[in-house]
Amino acid sequence: MADWEQAIRTLHAERGAALHAYGYLLTGEQAAAADLVQDAFLRVFSRLRLGDDIDRLESYVRRAMLNRYVDGRRRAGLWRARRHLLVQPVAEEPDHGLADDVRRALTTLSPRQRACVVLRYYEDLTVPQIAAQLDCAEGTVKRHLADARSKLATQLAVPEENLR
Repeated sequence: MADWEQAIRTLHAERGAALHAYGYLLTGEQAAAADLVQDAFLRVFSRLRLGDDIDRLESYVRRAMLNRYVDGRRRAGLWRARRHLLVQPVAEEPDHGLADDVRRALTTLSPRQRACVVLRYYEDLTVPQIAAQLDCAEGTVKRHLADARSKLATQLAVPEENLR
């Protein structure tokens, strides 16, 4: 068995788990961490004159992992910035009218705002009834409705007075 093969086996046996944990902290994914460790091993051990000092080899592998991760993130960012030049954008789903626009706009509201809007305009409840239903003050309901109307008016490009 060659010296470098023994060095790989020893490094993997003694420090493999720590290197994998380091990769996981960098990437946040188990599979990506395993790929990062493997790529670093290939990069480091493709140079046959490294010696067999495990601590030194581990530091080389860690540095290779960091460089590979940073380069990958940089490359991914460059790709995201330029892919529109090479790939046709995905066609947006067809517009089905105002109802779909309203549904999409409602998803951007906070849960309380959305509940107030649905109770007021769909269930046709009064402010005191909504306050009783949600177990909160009438002023809170009015505030949620005002904030929601403002947000919906902006998103739907409708004057706020038309939403009353």
